[in-house]
Amino acid sequence: MGADPDAGSARRQKRNRELWDTFEKVIGICRREKTDLLLIAGDLFHRQPLLRELKEVNAMFASLDATRVVLIAGNHDYIRRDSYYRTFSWSGNVAFLGEEQLSKVEYPELSLAVYGLSYHSREIREALYEETEPSDRQRYRILLAHGGDEEHIPIHKKELLSMGYDYIALGHIHKPGAPDARMIYAGALEPIDSGDTGPHGYVEGELSENGLKTRFVPAATREYRKLQIPVTEETTGYALSEKIRSAIEAEGVEDIYRIRVTGQRDPDIRFDLRAMDPFGNIVELTDETRPAYDFERLMAQNKGNFLGDYIRSFQGAKKDSLEYQALCDGVQALLETGNQ
Repeated sequence: MGADPDAGSARRQKRNRELWDTFEKVIGICRREKTDLLLIAGDLFHRQPLLRELKEVNAMFASLDATRVVLIAGNHDYIRRDSYYRTFSWSGNVAFLGEEQLSKVEYPELSLAVYGLSYHSREIREALYEETEPSDRQRYRILLAHGGDEEHIPIHKKELLSMGYDYIALGHIHKPGAPDARMIYAGALEPIDSGDTGPHGYVEGELSENGLKTRFVPAATREYRKLQIPVTEETTGYALSEKIRSAIEAEGVEDIYRIRVTGQRDPDIRFDLRAMDPFGNIVELTDETRPAYDFERLMAQNKGNFLGDYIRSFQGAKKDSLEYQALCDGVQALLETGNQ
């Protein structure tokens, strides 16, 4: 929470609310299924949480009669000197592992210990999770770990997996991913910028004497998607608009799109992309088309002048090369300015 997706767009306020709505949906699933444990591996907030926001989140946690909650602070919501994390009183079913060094909470009724630490600065370059071996009397051990790059607690997969944890819940990367079957990034519940494409959700898991079972559960209200719309010399502006509309309807009008228009168009056609957002859900629409000039004809018609010489200098350029792109751009500029 606290991110500002689609800043400057008409969707901004709605998207901000959707971040909270999706979190509330997960809380509701925990309540309905009487989930034993809810793990939050840092960056519950995209910035320093406000006191009223912590109170709202805590009220949701307190509504879980059967669920224990364990969370840590990540690099975005790190515990700075004036952080409300330092003095906030959590519900009795919540364990906030706020220390700078690895600490734990034990649940003997589940034969479980959960380990973790919180960020007290934006960057931590030491591999802190590998410095301390887990020590407890519980049958199962889980680690909450936030980071994985050189500036945010480097994680060495082989060493960490050898330390005896049954499951390592990873935070920091916004997209879901699994370096190992026992080491999983859940990612963010909702995408928070247009480059954050693909499905988003949470990891559902079961840890028992039969081993570990996990699955990724999509939960986001919408996705950011990339689309490529090809055109030909026959494609008009109206036809392109209809192709964009049809493509979005096929993929889902609830999602948000970055669209590239590619291919060769009629040299006399100009696409007015400002009028091609039929559902108001395109955040980026770029025209990467090239005019389909008949360069041989143009060169013959302009033999001996600058335009003809310019085309001749690019003879043999392949259509997917930078040289061909320069040829198209240059010819277009010369024809439009009449500088032949």
